[in-house]
Amino acid sequence: MKKDKFLKQGERLDELHRNGYVIIQDPKRFCFGMDAVLLSGFAKAKRGDHVLDLGTGTGIIPILMEAKTQAEYFTALEIQKDSVDMARRSVYLNHLEKKIKVVEGDIKEASALFHASCFDVVVSNPPYMTKQHGLTNKELPKTIARHEILCTLEDVIREGAKVLKPNGHFFLVHRPFRLPEIFAVMQKYRIEPKRMKLVHPFVEKEPNMVLLEGIKDGKPRLTVEKPLIIFREKDVYTEEIYKIYGY
Repeated sequence: MKKDKFLKQGERLDELHRNGYVIIQDPKRFCFGMDAVLLSGFAKAKRGDHVLDLGTGTGIIPILMEAKTQAEYFTALEIQKDSVDMARRSVYLNHLEKKIKVVEGDIKEASALFHASCFDVVVSNPPYMTKQHGLTNKELPKTIARHEILCTLEDVIREGAKVLKPNGHFFLVHRPFRLPEIFAVMQKYRIEPKRMKLVHPFVEKEPNMVLLEGIKDGKPRLTVEKPLIIFREKDVYTEEIYKIYGY
């Protein structure tokens, strides 16, 4: 199959270094970042699990998790039509039509789109910034991906909690400066924070990402894992990062 014929103007095909999988991206819109890759390595799913990705973008997390876990089926929810189209074509190129379904829809309406308590695992790499934080991009797709324009942190957690089964697992990547709010909202919707890993660019630098796992109706007890360091030195990743990327 000639893969290039599935690309539209301005798009490119990137290797994912997992099972020969590829992903279609458009640099002018939004390309996945390290946060999505780290979340795919942090999240867990057992054999037979059904997984929902809230705000999938071009489908990077379900494609990587399909390669890394034994989950049975993935549903990927995305509101931006062009991203949905790219995600669906990537699923087709990787022959994953029987494992991944991309649904066009609004995170705020996830519990109306899907049955209550129907997923074993929910994952999300949501927008990090509120409308007041940072500069918005002139390009709307990038702005939507980075800023809480179409959905808020509470929307993601509320809807994730509604579609999770009892004792289901919720995985999130976010920014450490919002941790107090994240914990408060998770507990508001009965998702108990259970596991946390801080991500540092260098060992001497403060963390700039946080990976979180919560359990619906779980008992209070938080495990803080060993921090993840991205760079051993300038432009040189640590061995753990190479392993997560599959190099």
